[in-house]
Amino acid sequence: MKSLRFALFSVLCLLPLWLQAAPGPVRKGAVKAELVAPYQSIQPGQTFRVALKLDHDEHWHSYWINPGTGYPTSLKWKLPEGFKAGPILWPTPHVVKDTRGQVTGNGYEGTAFLFVDITPPANLPAGTPVTLRAKADWLMCSEVCMPGMADLELTLEVSPDQPAPNMSIARLFNNAQADLARPLEGWTASASRKDATLVFRLTPAAKNQGQRLGDLHVFDNVGLIDYAAPQTLTEENGTFVLTLPVSKDAPEGVTRFAGIVVPANGWGGTILGKGATFDVELGASAQPSAVSSQPETPKSDSSSVLRPPSSDSGSLAGTLALAVLGGLILNLMPCVFPVLGIKVLGFVNQAGSDKGKVVKHGLIFTLGVLLSFWALAGLLLALRAGGSQLGWGFQLQSPAFVFGMTAFLLVFALNLSGLFEIGLSATGVGGKLQMQDGYMGSFFTGVLATLVATPCSAPFLAPALGAALALSAGESFLVFTAIALGLSAPYLLLSIFPSAVKILPRPGAWMETFKQLMAFPLYATVGALLWVLAGQTKDNDYALLFIVFGLVLVAMAAWVYGRFAKTAGRVVAALLVAGGIWLGWPREAAAAPVTASGYSVKWEHWSPEAVTAARAAGRTIYVDFTARWCATCQTNKAAVFTSNDVLAALEKKNVLLLKADWTSRDETITAELAKWNRSAVPFNLIYAPGQDQPTVLPELLTPGIVVEALGKAGAP
Repeated sequence: MKSLRFALFSVLCLLPLWLQAAPGPVRKGAVKAELVAPYQSIQPGQTFRVALKLDHDEHWHSYWINPGTGYPTSLKWKLPEGFKAGPILWPTPHVVKDTRGQVTGNGYEGTAFLFVDITPPANLPAGTPVTLRAKADWLMCSEVCMPGMADLELTLEVSPDQPAPNMSIARLFNNAQADLARPLEGWTASASRKDATLVFRLTPAAKNQGQRLGDLHVFDNVGLIDYAAPQTLTEENGTFVLTLPVSKDAPEGVTRFAGIVVPANGWGGTILGKGATFDVELGASAQPSAVSSQPETPKSDSSSVLRPPSSDSGSLAGTLALAVLGGLILNLMPCVFPVLGIKVLGFVNQAGSDKGKVVKHGLIFTLGVLLSFWALAGLLLALRAGGSQLGWGFQLQSPAFVFGMTAFLLVFALNLSGLFEIGLSATGVGGKLQMQDGYMGSFFTGVLATLVATPCSAPFLAPALGAALALSAGESFLVFTAIALGLSAPYLLLSIFPSAVKILPRPGAWMETFKQLMAFPLYATVGALLWVLAGQTKDNDYALLFIVFGLVLVAMAAWVYGRFAKTAGRVVAALLVAGGIWLGWPREAAAAPVTASGYSVKWEHWSPEAVTAARAAGRTIYVDFTARWCATCQTNKAAVFTSNDVLAALEKKNVLLLKADWTSRDETITAELAKWNRSAVPFNLIYAPGQDQPTVLPELLTPGIVVEALGKAGAP
């Protein structure tokens, strides 16, 4: 099974393709790239700044850290020992458009400098040259887009003296640094969101009041606003107000709004540059804290798909009402309801004709139920606290916890459906303890109604468990108290009004029907939790598949337990449960295989335009027409793209890998397949530079077939 997991997880994201390193500028497509520095030497231990200089052809652009479309430029450094490189310091971007005037994102045209601070070791010997190497990867777009990749290097001398300027680049370099955004000062920023609209407010300090900024534009580095939508500016009593449409693809759970704000007229006499960075809490109106002049890489928050109930009074009251209802429903379970009246008559018999004693028995019974639920709540909260200290994290944002809750609810839903019964032998034990006389008997009746004598109530304790692990400690105790009061309420009311026993419906077949009906809300909850897991594991192609397979094994364990209830059956059931948990437990995606030089596999989205652009750039192209439902496709990729020989051949040829995913209906892919007289996948092509027609590979692939086909694809 371990090897199967490795094979299925093998096709994942990779590092960019390495090319032959070259000093000086390198032209790729419509962009010329170069590593530059404004000086000729560096000093030991002193941080210095270099830049990736990108010269774009007319009408071409590359992208900022939050690109809108496309992807941002990246740098992967290969530095001498002891050197450390910081993140890219991004200059203020602008809105980029294609030749038709359509907004395509945020980025740069003309000449752009992307700065990086590098720190050398303090013991660097003077008088020796050092060579900085970096792999640059960018996307260049006009009417079409094509990736650009180049290995670049820059050699500088080590000197203890003040560095001499590099006159060929120093002026341009220093002028370009004015485009670096600086933290917002002299202004107060705030942001609030309502549904699909975000309102950003910018209020000047006293020294800046009356300043006319002209139009404003916000570049959002968290992916919250629609990059292509108009931004509406108004002014309210000296405060500039920007109304920003929220993107339909905005990440969930965003609590802060950060980015760069750019005024058309500049910031006047302030120390701010072209753009100013801000980072404010959504819904708050406060002076933004000092932040780095560079935005962080946008991150999606898939873990926030499902959150614990809010602690506000309205939501908590609703949760408590549902908890009371759940407790009442427990009394309708077949193992509880038939003895409800008998237990109350027992109270009456023990108390004789004294109504006060009957009520007291009912209260003590209720106390037994309450103490039992409080003990259960305390145990769960202690486990949660221990888990938190150990870094386990009992919370709905944890895929492992959500999977555990899913399996837990599935088991008890199957129990309600009649696939197996829980603890029937324990009921008899509980019955003997309940037969004690006096108040102690009533107390144990309450305890055992919760813990032993009503085992079929366990499925309805699952929501309480979820609440205990998601809410605060105080709120969790309130929820458990509400369930306990719901469970004990009929006993307490019947002890006060014992004659009401006569109005209870007679037990019968309807009890089993009702129990089975109550399984379906739990199945619905299992479905909702699977949806959460789909969001939390979306970066791992096969995680959700293994989760479902794991749940199937857990369900099979429930069937074995119910069908073969003897010792052997229980052992097999336990093994199946263990196997299901192991198989379905969410894991990090396995690392993609790499060559000794660091090359690994990276698939890009196929389109006819991508093929045309790559062929124009002289690239060798591998196209994989595939689908998730195609088992042969997955087998091919697992067999081929984990092979060191294939990886070496792909690296040598600088092959562009394009994936045409036919999992969902796609007319463009269908039409392309029809051009080749195909109506099914897998279908693989290799385009070689200088050849009119691609090589068509067979349906079943081996590493040898692919390596041979790449070898015939011409010189790299």
